[in-house]
Amino acid sequence: MKLCSILIVEDHPFQHLHLQHLFSELGNFHLECARDGEEALARLKNREFDLVLTDLLMPGMDGVQFIQGLAGLHSRPALAIMSATSRRMLMGASLVARNLGVKVIGLISKPVRATALRSLTDQLIGLQHAALPAPEPGIDHQAILKALDNGELQAWFQPKKALVNGRIVAAEALVRWIHPEHGMLLPGIFLPVLKAFDLEEPLLWRVLEYAINSQAQWRRQGYDIPVSINLPTHLLNSYDLADRILEFVLQHQGIPGKICFELMECSVPQDISNFYAGACRLRIKGFGLSQDDFGKGYSSYMNLVSTPFTELKIDRALVQGCNDNAELAQALTSIVTLGRQLGLTVVAEGVETAQELALLRKIDCTQVQGFLISRAVSSDQFQQLLTYDGPAGAY
Repeated sequence: MKLCSILIVEDHPFQHLHLQHLFSELGNFHLECARDGEEALARLKNREFDLVLTDLLMPGMDGVQFIQGLAGLHSRPALAIMSATSRRMLMGASLVARNLGVKVIGLISKPVRATALRSLTDQLIGLQHAALPAPEPGIDHQAILKALDNGELQAWFQPKKALVNGRIVAAEALVRWIHPEHGMLLPGIFLPVLKAFDLEEPLLWRVLEYAINSQAQWRRQGYDIPVSINLPTHLLNSYDLADRILEFVLQHQGIPGKICFELMECSVPQDISNFYAGACRLRIKGFGLSQDDFGKGYSSYMNLVSTPFTELKIDRALVQGCNDNAELAQALTSIVTLGRQLGLTVVAEGVETAQELALLRKIDCTQVQGFLISRAVSSDQFQQLLTYDGPAGAY
């Protein structure tokens, strides 16, 4: 595997030497330095880098302007941002990058320490492994329809654990394509095509059926596990969706009270009244309702207090790194407190470190999910997790 190439954008010569020394202690990397954003953009046009580590406060083109220029390049390396300014400034700059489609893998406060760079290089090596070429599956309308019909599109389940006892108490259903030639495909590969062909509702029925059958399987083993299912909000434009969902669930011997719909922000109803009407009618039918990705997009406190939600899911952007960021920790504490005061189950998603988990337990978050707990697994593998988890998740 080729050496990871890193471009350091920093106007101070001493910082150049300091960073080069720290990187050399962590491994063998191809390092180049640029004194400002303009020089860095010129280098990026001449060769590809795996990572750009840039300062924010630089004369001439500042770090934010450089990030905007970086986003306009054909080939975009991963980005890490460093600064002696506040964490809020770092977060603001990272939002600029992320909303322009640049992958941000680190926010580093100066003075830069070896531990911060080690986290960067570990992620960089992981990204390099993940980027190894793989055959691209042919995805067209017929391929998607075939996958829906023959059961290749399946629901896998990511566990949610209660912080009060550390037991699995619920699951989120996430779609996976078990492709006969290419193996397991993640949603990012096929969901855009599925959406383009207006097949989100057929996918909903498929995921619902898998979830109900899996719940019945787990129940036979003594485990009563609620399942959350993603629901694109534009589907609420259909006035009878709640009726059709209830009919489908009852036909398949499902239990409405054990199914929670996570209202997604990837789409918007034609009329906001459709959102509120659909949400109310799903609750009337007995289904749970979750505000997904709270803290991101158009979710708001007004929506939260005006819609009959039963669950509040905090977006991973507010969770990751919360233990090192006082502002994030304060925001999380406020959201968790509000959610619990409203009588909601508060779920933090995207938990990846023991330190994040410890903070969420300290502020009395209800449940967590994320790679630290488990990735999404098949129904049979989820059954094994339940068995290993012990009797607390049972009846």
